Amino acid sequence: MDTMFTYQKTNRYFAQIATGLESYGAEELQKLGATDIKTGFRGIYFSADLATFYRINYMTRLCSRILAQLQSFDCHSTKYLYKTAQKIDWSLLLAVDSSFAISASVANSKIRHSQYAALCLKDAIVDQFRDKEGIRPDIDKKNPDIRLHLRIDSNKATISLDASGGSLHRRGYRQQTVEASMQETLAAAIIYLSGWNGETPLIDPMCGSGTILSEALMHYCHIPASYLRQRFGFEALPEFDVNLWNRIKSEENSKIRRLPNGLLFGSDISNDAVDAAMANNTLLPHGAKIVFKKKAYQDIPSIDHATIITNPPYGIRLKQKGGMTVFMRELSDFIKNRCHKSTLFLYLGKPDLAQHIRLKPSWKKDLTNGGLKGQLIKFKF
Repeated sequence: MDTMFTYQKTNRYFAQIATGLESYGAEELQKLGATDIKTGFRGIYFSADLATFYRINYMTRLCSRILAQLQSFDCHSTKYLYKTAQKIDWSLLLAVDSSFAISASVANSKIRHSQYAALCLKDAIVDQFRDKEGIRPDIDKKNPDIRLHLRIDSNKATISLDASGGSLHRRGYRQQTVEASMQETLAAAIIYLSGWNGETPLIDPMCGSGTILSEALMHYCHIPASYLRQRFGFEALPEFDVNLWNRIKSEENSKIRRLPNGLLFGSDISNDAVDAAMANNTLLPHGAKIVFKKKAYQDIPSIDHATIITNPPYGIRLKQKGGMTVFMRELSDFIKNRCHKSTLFLYLGKPDLAQHIRLKPSWKKDLTNGGLKGQLIKFKF
């Protein structure tokens, strides 16, 4: 059986990231200590020593998942997939009383069905345990001890362990949500692209459950993106060093700084949204210092010398009289008449709505939210 995994030989890993964020993710990984960084299909390859590997999992705001490659091989049939997977010593990662889950994707290969490919890999694992121990680990799709990812592309199979232990966009602070909440990694990307550094107040006048402000708080206060995460997939790896991991966490947590009064503001017309935003942010260090108010943006007298970042709730607005066309024009009038010497970053989940904004943009950037295309637009006035 194979007793050494690919990542152990190469110290290389793969970071999954939303389409369009690859270059920004590469910049972030470099700042966190990664080397030999190369972008690829839906992600970024990088090299890292063990300490850097832990730090990236704990700190990355933009990447959605870090994969540690276990083995890669040519694969033209499910029979060969099963046979090769049986040669991997799964007891290095799993115990008979633990659980696992498998996600799979296939493209341009003789194996065409991802679910059947995942089933073959599952059978190889449980059959190995059953043959050796007489019992087998369980499948748990919701909360497994480890998550495995199988990718078959052009008849090349790659089996990886999800070192993050689930998508990193699930920060842990969003206990309450409202309609069409923004993914945390997208909100973090918007904060990153805005260049906001705390020199001006940041205001979200349609804050929903507060995700943009949560990510702004974490960015300014240097709160690790996975500060609230209870468990990581890399803890199942054979060389897991708990002392090193605790040191990395302590080092990064020691950098957390306080949030100044009057720096972050949020408001929304919905009481439920404001209540959710307040509850979510109290879970984060200094989150209780964000000011939230129940108020329609039209009732804000003025916004001066500020950074405005917001995501209009277009799903709700479409149901109202005049729909988004009227709403976007009203928002344009509000910006022109009541916002002064400020910068606006407007994220639209439907990019075609931009045509209804009667303002000249500084730039536009295509971004995705949970696989759906959107656009971030900058206005300076």
